[in-house]
Amino acid sequence: MSESSGSALPAGRSSRQPFVHQETLSLDSSCFSSPPVNFLQELPSYRSIARRRTTILSRDKQSGTLLKPTDSYSSQLEGGMTENLDSQSIRKYALNISEKRRLRDIQETQMKYLSEWDQWKRYSSKSWKRFIEKAREMATHLELWREDIRSIEGKFGTGIQSYFSFLRFLVLLNLVIFLIIFMLVLLPVLLTRYKITNSSFVLIPSKGMDIQCTVYPISSSGLIYFYSYIIDLLSGTGFLEDTCLFYGHYTIDGVKFQNFIYDLPLAYLLSTVAYLALSLLWIVKRSVEGFKINLIRSEEHFQSYCNKIFAGWDFCITNRSMAELKHSSLRYELRADLEEERIRQKIAERTSEETIRIYSLRLVLNCIVLAVLAACFYAIYRATIFSQEHMKKEIDRMVFGENLLILYLPSVVITLANFITPTIFAKIIHYEDYSPGFEIRLTILRCVFMRLATICVLVFTLGSKITSCDNYSCELCGYNQKLYPCWETQVGQEMYKLMIFDLIIILAVTLFVDFPRKILVTYCSSWKLFQCWGQQEFAIPDNVLGIVYGQTICWIGAFFSPLLPAIATLKFIIIFYVKEISLLYTCRPSPRQFRASNSNFFFLLVLLIGLCLAIIPLTISMARIPSSKACGPFTNFNTTWEVVPNTVGTFPSSLQSLVYGVMSEAFAVPFFMIICLVMFYFIALAGAHKRVVLQLREQLSLESRDKRYLIQKLTEAQRDMRNRLD
Repeated sequence: MSESSGSALPAGRSSRQPFVHQETLSLDSSCFSSPPVNFLQELPSYRSIARRRTTILSRDKQSGTLLKPTDSYSSQLEGGMTENLDSQSIRKYALNISEKRRLRDIQETQMKYLSEWDQWKRYSSKSWKRFIEKAREMATHLELWREDIRSIEGKFGTGIQSYFSFLRFLVLLNLVIFLIIFMLVLLPVLLTRYKITNSSFVLIPSKGMDIQCTVYPISSSGLIYFYSYIIDLLSGTGFLEDTCLFYGHYTIDGVKFQNFIYDLPLAYLLSTVAYLALSLLWIVKRSVEGFKINLIRSEEHFQSYCNKIFAGWDFCITNRSMAELKHSSLRYELRADLEEERIRQKIAERTSEETIRIYSLRLVLNCIVLAVLAACFYAIYRATIFSQEHMKKEIDRMVFGENLLILYLPSVVITLANFITPTIFAKIIHYEDYSPGFEIRLTILRCVFMRLATICVLVFTLGSKITSCDNYSCELCGYNQKLYPCWETQVGQEMYKLMIFDLIIILAVTLFVDFPRKILVTYCSSWKLFQCWGQQEFAIPDNVLGIVYGQTICWIGAFFSPLLPAIATLKFIIIFYVKEISLLYTCRPSPRQFRASNSNFFFLLVLLIGLCLAIIPLTISMARIPSSKACGPFTNFNTTWEVVPNTVGTFPSSLQSLVYGVMSEAFAVPFFMIICLVMFYFIALAGAHKRVVLQLREQLSLESRDKRYLIQKLTEAQRDMRNRLD
């Protein structure tokens, strides 16, 4: 394109005719090597920048520099990269091989002009980074179930793989929790009991306490009947009651070593605080990544469609049946998106009478949901009361099944409620006229609340029985010592029974429901009944709720049963292999699949809710309910938390003043204000980042419009040239 033709082009859309009908037009590369400025001004991106610049200059003439259409992006990119070569690895840049080699040459050239000290620092930094990368590569080979999870990912996609990865995370979490409790509580006791070290137990006699409060009769009925050992093993009573499995075994005030006295009550409390804090930090750290991805993916509907069509495929899938399932899943998601768009349009066109009608219907249905929840909670309450009142009967008056049913009655009722309520919620949600995506989320939230709230109802029911007395006053000991001489151990036994019964139900459903169902569907496929029944679906949300339910039991029960995290670790290991076999041989994946990023964030969010619900009863039991006077490390304290101020009282006066100052209102109020300011700062920062994301999306949209415009101009030029040649 010649200069005369370029100068003859007027600005604006009128420049299209001269551009098409130029006599000297050719398709040589020189035509497009230096486009005129007027042509660049027609690009949509330049026009958008020009409008933005006009708006900014009219608002503030002293604003920062604006982008120019003739700026060289590559020079800016190169300058930024050469400045960061010291801190970033070249392989992290999204460049081709030739550009990476050129950057490496620039880096080597810069090294020649540095001092020996700077060169040594760079070489040592490179060596350290390479060592870290090699160590991470070696660590990946030591991951638990690495090959199994990769095989599951290859056959069934990243959604189901994320469930098994989440299960592996819970195994590691419980293992770390057990190690914390073992190091702080069990190890000093074991070293002293088996005379491994030169240490002895410290037993401080209680002063001013009635002898009746210190009576703790441990049942020995397990030695009478042959089936008693089975009952004791399943319920934690009998020979297991006075073992290191439960709280009552640690009736020790301290362990005396040669140079110091190990405060066991303080260590017992600190182990509980430590594993709760570790769980919280670990979950938050893992959930931040998923939260960032979900924050960025707050996409428009058009972008959602494009992402599903052009970037929705899971390239980890190698199985043909799973590929067909993924196709159907994508079709399902597109249909769901179209259904949501139809519902949005329906809501926009809804009249006031229809709005009142649908909201009234939702109010009635939510009242039904609350009534179902209240009925389940009341059933759990009555079952717990009945079990606690009748389990003190003489064992010779009951047969084996009756005794076991009474012991496990709360667990049975909780399990039945967890099975029945999701079906009721799924039926109710269809009449509430929500979008498909919101229906799934609301149903899952209701099931989460149901599963986790049942545990809290059980714990609070036990707490009400512990602190209430029917025929005599509780002022003597502060709790119902007649029924609960060591109430912490009995709460631990209830958590132990919930854990064992949950594992039994999972194994029983897999062995006696899923496997026979698979056999009947496979070999009796001609029967219409079995065809309609079909194979069991591997529903990811239901399985996740099950293991989160078990983890919540572990968090609550670890204080009352210190070895419960070890049992939970073994339980989750068994569940991993059972679920893997069930997935491979008896179940089929759910038609609605989950993305790995969305799944991980959802799993951790539900787990965080379970942790918060577990902290509430633990805090109340440690701070409000009087500790048992007949067992445990806190026999000389009114409550468990009282060990903290007593320990602070042994500090030097200056350190006591510092601790009391930190715990006072004069420190708490400014600290709270600073935390609020920091929170507002991060909220503002998140808003700024979100605006940057929106600007980048707008820039991508403008670039696509630029490409379409340039292709249109090139097509017009080619068509005009063919017309001239003809």
